[in-house]
Amino acid sequence: MQIHFIAIGGSAMHNLALALHHKGYTITGSDDVIFEPSRSRLDDKGLLPETFGWFPEKIHAGLDAVILGMHAKADNPELLKAKELGLTIYSYPEFLYEQSKNKTRVVIGGSHGKTTITSMILHVLNYHNKPVDYMVGAQLDGFDRMVHLTEENDFIVLEGDEYLSSPIDRRPKFHLYKPNIALLSGIAWDHINVFPTFENYVEQFQIFVDSIVKGGSITYNEEDPEVKKIVEASGNAIRKLPYRTPAYSVENGQTLLETPEGPMPIEVFGKHNLSNLAGAKWICQNMGVDEDDFYEAIATFTGASKRLEKIAENKTSVAYKDFAHSPSKVAATTNAVKEQYPDRKLIACLELHTYSSFNAEFLKEYKGALNAADQAVVFYLPESVKIKKLKEVTPKQISDAFERDDLQIFTDAASFQKFLFDQKFDNSILLLMSSGNYGGLNLNEFTKHFTR
Repeated sequence: MQIHFIAIGGSAMHNLALALHHKGYTITGSDDVIFEPSRSRLDDKGLLPETFGWFPEKIHAGLDAVILGMHAKADNPELLKAKELGLTIYSYPEFLYEQSKNKTRVVIGGSHGKTTITSMILHVLNYHNKPVDYMVGAQLDGFDRMVHLTEENDFIVLEGDEYLSSPIDRRPKFHLYKPNIALLSGIAWDHINVFPTFENYVEQFQIFVDSIVKGGSITYNEEDPEVKKIVEASGNAIRKLPYRTPAYSVENGQTLLETPEGPMPIEVFGKHNLSNLAGAKWICQNMGVDEDDFYEAIATFTGASKRLEKIAENKTSVAYKDFAHSPSKVAATTNAVKEQYPDRKLIACLELHTYSSFNAEFLKEYKGALNAADQAVVFYLPESVKIKKLKEVTPKQISDAFERDDLQIFTDAASFQKFLFDQKFDNSILLLMSSGNYGGLNLNEFTKHFTR
């Protein structure tokens, strides 16, 4: 097949392009800007566009399909040409479904935890040499790409994102996969630029549960009240399999998971990650992995990229970075680190930079999110608010939202970075939370400083 990607440089899009190239398809693509690591990875396979920009002449009748990324606009000249020629145009999730409609589709959904749960499942299957197709939102150790597609594998494991499918398809991605086996980890309001009310957001998960193939199953976190309510109210003819956080303990900075064979040390930590592990275990068992084999494999799982990733360590202190940015993720991550290191000072730094986090009403959702930290810091750039064409957000609004009088707030990158480099990290844990880059912080330079 010959396929053209409009906006090939995105994290998900370039991985799909690499997967299809690996499968033997002929791939072309365009984008107006491509950052690392997408740029080097595409270049390595000869898929990097020679010139950045949009070129309608790349669209021709010989194409079997065009895949449209979210980065493109609805008036993209290549998209308009594809429509004019009557070509088949897929969104990213539509194409994944097309590639997997004859497979058993395993879809992991939820506001939080879905990348980690998907990663855990893939780690266990890989450990036991059980080949599957997959799409996951993080780069994993032992895997070449975030997407893998074959003709022969029976299963495909898909991370089910609730964000929109494409500029011309406003359906959430996970509505298109029609799972045979599904998991729902938790629901906490997010993406308010698309789902302006909590009720509207929750409705997307109701549709997801109802989209499960009849006779299929939903493994769900019964400790989350919204998840429990949605799943148990669904009239879909599916099996409903609840899970909850397993028993565990923390001793001298080591998390021990209770198993039928006794306490087992594991590499990940925090209540939310233990809950994720319980969900992953039930999905793996649905896919033919027995409990003992699951425990053997999960003991070696060190975490998904950018999720509680240890970036530096010295004799008395440790630094982590985490992708957490929504209120529920920030609270879960901060609590997890404090539980793991109760006798050390926790310095938690959060960067606000998403559309939702700059909304005055949504900011209130952060109430108490940093309470577990001994020292709490919020960093944001007022320029980012202006770029998003939102109303000004003031430090007082942020302080009031978190309801923490001693909250330190930085509004320029230089001051925040000076604060970090001036800290004496004795018997401390530093936690950097953001889906951004902390105002251009040079992490390599900082980790060298931290380990001195």
